[in-house]
Amino acid sequence: MATPAQGTVLPPQTGALPPYGAPAAPQPAMPAAAYPGPPPQSPPPAAPPGAPGEERAPGAEQPHPAGAADTAHPGPATEPAAPHRPGLQKPGAAQPAPGRSAVPGPTGSQSAPPDPVAGPDAAQEGADGAFVPHPGDGGPRPASATAPYPAGPQSGGPGPGDPGTASASGHGPARQGAWQQYDPWSAPLQGGPVAPPPGRRGRRAPLVAGAVGLALLAGGVGGCIGAYVERYGGISDIKLPQSAAEEGGRKPDSVAGIAQTALPGVVTLHVRGGAEQGTGTGFVLDHQGHILTNNHVVEPAGSGGEISVTFSGGQTAKAKVVGRDGGYDLAVVQVEGVAGLRPLTLGNSDSVRVGDPVVAIGAPFDLANTVTSGIISAKQRPITAGGKKGDGSDVSYVDALQTDAPINPGNSGGPLVDAKARVIGINSAIRAADSGSGLDGGAQGGSIGLGFAIPINQAKRVAEELINTGRATHPVIGVTLEMEYAGDGARVSERSKDGKEPVLPGGPGAKAGIRAGDVITKVDGAPVHSGEELIVKIRSHRPGDTLVLTLQRGGKERSVRLSLGSSSTG
Repeated sequence: MATPAQGTVLPPQTGALPPYGAPAAPQPAMPAAAYPGPPPQSPPPAAPPGAPGEERAPGAEQPHPAGAADTAHPGPATEPAAPHRPGLQKPGAAQPAPGRSAVPGPTGSQSAPPDPVAGPDAAQEGADGAFVPHPGDGGPRPASATAPYPAGPQSGGPGPGDPGTASASGHGPARQGAWQQYDPWSAPLQGGPVAPPPGRRGRRAPLVAGAVGLALLAGGVGGCIGAYVERYGGISDIKLPQSAAEEGGRKPDSVAGIAQTALPGVVTLHVRGGAEQGTGTGFVLDHQGHILTNNHVVEPAGSGGEISVTFSGGQTAKAKVVGRDGGYDLAVVQVEGVAGLRPLTLGNSDSVRVGDPVVAIGAPFDLANTVTSGIISAKQRPITAGGKKGDGSDVSYVDALQTDAPINPGNSGGPLVDAKARVIGINSAIRAADSGSGLDGGAQGGSIGLGFAIPINQAKRVAEELINTGRATHPVIGVTLEMEYAGDGARVSERSKDGKEPVLPGGPGAKAGIRAGDVITKVDGAPVHSGEELIVKIRSHRPGDTLVLTLQRGGKERSVRLSLGSSSTG
């Protein structure tokens, strides 16, 4: 069986369609189909002769010969002509099936208006519930899916727009069947991509907003994790065990508790004068701004130097010298216009016992607020310091407290406090590994655990005198000692010096019966091994105190009682 050429129109079937899959009955040839859609603009050709009984409705298209439609009526230059589709008539569309009446004409019963898109046949077929084939896919579709392409007029019947043309059965105007719109050889519809169904674009906004929100949430979570890892380390990082932070303060008698109490009353002194300068320590005595320190700390200032005081909190103030004494190595300076001073409590050095815990506070090597701790290693340790002038006028004699608390250059003048933060001594001298005894200005070797402090009982008396009178008094016995004596004890000189008698007439020694050449071996029962030790023992008392001295004279030992005299230095 030959395949119909493009544009061939199949005749309508007169009977019912065979079942799906059964061979189709042979059909008679059908006249050529016309162009679907609007007619071409060129004038229609004359009607072929010898077509009796064929009538044309006004405005209907003229039939075209098969195979010549494209040549006789070319489409627009910019757009290809639509392919020819043979008009198929559904069996029973032109004539009613047996047992059924024909479709009523326009004068019959009211019917629904035809769909402007699907055409009049689609409305009829939709009412019948039949399927309408869709151009290009070879299969039937419901009436609602019919493509908007009206079938061309058949050569032997009325066109879709000819209501006045009678049907084959003579019952009113004939309506085109749905199968007349089907073209199995046509190509799929042209005209570009199919537009998305309405409403799909509106659903994209929530999706985009959700994606953006999810990205922001993920970024925030990632940032938090990164910050945590950077601050606390990764999950696999090694973390060492550590005890929790302790809350609350320290016990008052602990080193930390002592330092907390004493530090606000400790100051650092910077002294400058002439070609010399130095650094030392001091502590506040009262609310009037008096500060106690060592004489060798302020000595570089002289009479026209400058002294700057720095408190533990960082405040600074200028200070002036109130009084100083080289024999005791003590000095008092005063600051003015400073509020909130914290004076330290003074203890009693006579109550100190060897082994008692102590804390030293100062500015070693200008490191302010340095705290060290130790014990009292010894008491009544006679030391001498100074002597740079050569005449002995700058030599200090101290019956010192010995401590193993580290004391270094810069600690001079700082307090040595007990377990109750009370001052029991003034740190003044150290013994370095490369020298003998000396203040921390002369020996720079650092502490070896041998530090010496002026007892506070002695320093208190001298400080009071310096504040009240500007000078200190020294207890004396009124004799001249032979400092070069190599024997045990302190020997009274046998020759006069500078025109002075070895034993001052009318002095405390003369009244007690001391003679030239006597050797003093004990003071109040304590052995004395040299002239320096005797001076230290006497200086540890106040003028007017009574002492018992043990003497050696002519191989015999005797004891004398005397009352200490007084001498002052300006």
